[in-house]
Amino acid sequence: MFWETKKLKDMSSSEWESLCDKCGKCCVIKLEDFDTQDIYYTNVSCKLLCEKTALCKDYINRKSIVPDCTILSSENLKNLKWMPETCAYKLVDQGKKLPKWHPLISGNEEEIVKSGNSVKNRVTNEKNIKIKNLPNYIYDW
Repeated sequence: MFWETKKLKDMSSSEWESLCDKCGKCCVIKLEDFDTQDIYYTNVSCKLLCEKTALCKDYINRKSIVPDCTILSSENLKNLKWMPETCAYKLVDQGKKLPKWHPLISGNEEEIVKSGNSVKNRVTNEKNIKIKNLPNYIYDW
């Protein structure tokens, strides 16, 4: 189990990509309280996230299509306070175990959906929402 023996920075690109549980939480719009700096997740997804699969529709070109998309790396992970607590990258970086529903542990991609940790079929695309209404979509994942 490579994630238990390697540091994030030492993983191959295929190991790195397989660590993602494909929950889609990093691809929902988040709001930050100006006064408290608290982060609030919404159930509104980035325009590139497919609501039915919780996968990016153009993963390779995402940064050029959505300029404020953050490409996760071992270097920027610690600075991304909005990453979900269940994020495998975050867990591995903190020396914690992956949850039983993670595809690398469970052996399938549906356990994350059954566990309620995926945004699959639970988000609305940002193309359908007016920005001023985003606070109405705050959601506790």
